[in-house]
Amino acid sequence: MPIYEYLCKDCGSKFEKLVRRAGDSVECPSCGKSDLSQQLSTFAAHANGKPQGAPKGMCPSGGMCPTPGACGLN
Repeated sequence: MPIYEYLCKDCGSKFEKLVRRAGDSVECPSCGKSDLSQQLSTFAAHANGKPQGAPKGMCPSGGMCPTPGACGLN
């Protein structure tokens, strides 16, 4: 069951709603109107551990160094 984000066109309230079926009607919890626009949702990903740098010999630009040590990496 997806969670959608909505913006009420009447009162400007932004809220999330768990939608069980595609045909379910959604109403604004603040004003009760159903003139809504669905917003693009964002998500946050979390990982355990500390961030790691580029592997040895890998340029910060993402490619392999044509000359080892040229990027300041040893």
